[in-house]
Amino acid sequence: MADILPTPETVIKTGATYARDLLERVLTSFLGGFLAGIVITQPLDASMWYTALSGGTAAAVSLVKGILARATDVTNSASLARGV
Repeated sequence: MADILPTPETVIKTGATYARDLLERVLTSFLGGFLAGIVITQPLDASMWYTALSGGTAAAVSLVKGILARATDVTNSASLARGV
């Protein structure tokens, strides 16, 4: 009977790839939201830091999306696109 389970090295490598991909997406989403909050609220003199930190909401959405992508058939990427 052939082994159908991957080797531990493969599991660690693909898990690390997934984690890196997800981390990059989450950080990019937060940075984009943070900068957008500063650029929008600075001229208005609104509560700039609270609005900028609300970029964490974008990062949280990105995190959930990446976890859901992992649950689908794309197991080595945080992307919902096939082949990524």
